[in-house]
Amino acid sequence: MTQGDGEFDSLVRQRIRGLRVAQGWSLDELATRARLSPSTLSRIENGQRRLALDQLFTLARALDTTLDQLVETATDDVISSPVIDAARRLMRWPVRADPGMSVVRRRLTDPPPDSPSRMRAHPGREWFVVLSGTAVLLLGNRRFRVETNQAAEFPTMVPHAIGTAGGPCEILGISDRDARRGHQRDDESTGGAGGPSS
Repeated sequence: MTQGDGEFDSLVRQRIRGLRVAQGWSLDELATRARLSPSTLSRIENGQRRLALDQLFTLARALDTTLDQLVETATDDVISSPVIDAARRLMRWPVRADPGMSVVRRRLTDPPPDSPSRMRAHPGREWFVVLSGTAVLLLGNRRFRVETNQAAEFPTMVPHAIGTAGGPCEILGISDRDARRGHQRDDESTGGAGGPSS
């Protein structure tokens, strides 16, 4: 076995024990759920027994996770840098675990549009939290003030726009794949002039 194999083995064993402890289960409780003997489970956790695929699958199910998550090795790429879009005054981070999701940090300086024709509607859902200042969310014919540390979540099929309430504000938003694509199409059709809408 190579050193890399040993590190992988150790990582998987730590995850099994860590997930068991996080659930508040004893060795006996997890062994019962996984249909293993407590001594077998103890040897798996302590590195005294070879990791077998069928046992890992059973343990993953008993721990309410997937085999992929239990044996995932991509722990080196913990830190990521944003893609910066200076024209729209935003930073975007893709979510590795779900490539359809992206996180956006945006500084808003303009109030929301006064014309309903400048509001957008497209498939998807969005969520944002106000980091500083006060945001105004127009959602259909409703107007919401979203203060610092408050969050808003809404379906983007409803015409919507986000702006500020009197001064700059910063928001951190999460968009699903459909919402992100909807905004990309809007930007293309307007030549990249996204305005203050979300």
